[in-house]
Amino acid sequence: MPIGFLIQHARAMLQPYDHQKIMEQFELAGLGAMVEFDIATSQLTTQYRLKKSNFDRLTPDFDTIYMFERLDQSLLNSQKIVQREIIIALLASPIELIFPSVDEWVSAVRMRRFLVKAARQTSMNFRTESADRPIDFWDYSEETGFILKKKKSLIDALKMATQPSLSGRVYGFSCYRATEYIILLAIAQELQLTHPQKYQALEDRWQNKAISSRLFHDVFLQELGSLEKPLPVTWYVPGDRIWFRNPDDASSDVTGYEGSWIIYLGGGLFTNFWQSHRPYTLEHKCIEVFHWRDGLQKNSSGQLEINEDIVERKVDQTFADSVQRKNIFGRMFCLRDAQGVYESGGCMDASREWIKWVRPQTCKIEWPFD
Repeated sequence: MPIGFLIQHARAMLQPYDHQKIMEQFELAGLGAMVEFDIATSQLTTQYRLKKSNFDRLTPDFDTIYMFERLDQSLLNSQKIVQREIIIALLASPIELIFPSVDEWVSAVRMRRFLVKAARQTSMNFRTESADRPIDFWDYSEETGFILKKKKSLIDALKMATQPSLSGRVYGFSCYRATEYIILLAIAQELQLTHPQKYQALEDRWQNKAISSRLFHDVFLQELGSLEKPLPVTWYVPGDRIWFRNPDDASSDVTGYEGSWIIYLGGGLFTNFWQSHRPYTLEHKCIEVFHWRDGLQKNSSGQLEINEDIVERKVDQTFADSVQRKNIFGRMFCLRDAQGVYESGGCMDASREWIKWVRPQTCKIEWPFD
């Protein structure tokens, strides 16, 4: 059975109002009849989860990847399908997700919608040693990274850097930095709506120094699950940032091929930043990562690199051979080994990364003053 999520209430008088507000959200998404809840007035909390019959039908064994195939077909073309998938996946959570207010839950769902929309529109060139950005919006130095130009909108700058339909060209990114920009865009859009003072502070910060890599994770994200307590490998919420690890020791030494950072879009699909019109299925992503080892070679300078043409050819060959396809997917579709270990683990990570709380009363996003 799912555990679902828990809403905390600031005061007893708000509990009925908060409950009514969130039930209205369920009704708008067509999910009211699927939800059960426990109201704990003594603890000022309310817990929501999928009813067992709906859990067994839509997300058996916490599998949200194929949820879209089990939803009412008449609703699949609805603009609300991503919203429905987000809410159902949260209601089907295998661990207790605690939101400090109903407003924070609303923001969390909306940021995921922002994230998915931006991720679907994102296309980039894969570069690990060099990168570029729209010069009308960004400046660069080794000390600061890419920073926002004065009097420019951070939201506009992020869109122009990642969405060729707006900028007219494709810019160079690593997959990790690409996910940072998409996540930052969703955060900025939500802050502008609900916490404008924090949005202005975020924009001011980016005019002086970028927040990236490990610091980005620490400032903006919270991590759920671990190798000791792994999340189910098929439980994803649209908007999750996920790492597919390369379990091959040799090819993982090539910069950019240690693994692959992507965003779950819902509908069983994951971002493909380099060919955005061809998002990955779970199986395709696993098989591609497996074949990175076949593309390993040395360039004219004697440095290791991955030949993507060879990888693509090997992937096509695997999909044409049902036995090999099943074997490789089975090899990869299991939890990864610990960092630095290359034994029998696959490419699936044990954790998911979520955006921290953003509302004025509960905001957890803080960054250094440097």
